[in-house]
Amino acid sequence: MQATEDAVQAIAEVVRSLKNPAIPQDLPIAADTTLAHDLKLDSLAVMDFVMALEQRFDTVISMDDLPDVQTVGDLARLLDAQPQPAASLS
Repeated sequence: MQATEDAVQAIAEVVRSLKNPAIPQDLPIAADTTLAHDLKLDSLAVMDFVMALEQRFDTVISMDDLPDVQTVGDLARLLDAQPQPAASLS
């Protein structure tokens, strides 16, 4: 479970780095924070967010997986389930 908690914290850092004016900088971001309602991410903002996450986690997030992602916790579990990049397996 620690990996998911670490992923939630890393996701929160990515959210803050987006500097989206719709997201209050003092908003607590936790596993139950919703992407659409709490973070107010519209479809374009979600795409920017996904690209930032892919860079941060060195992974590719399938667009097929996104409809199942409603909260930061859902996203953390999805990222935790991603295969590790080949360079980090050695």
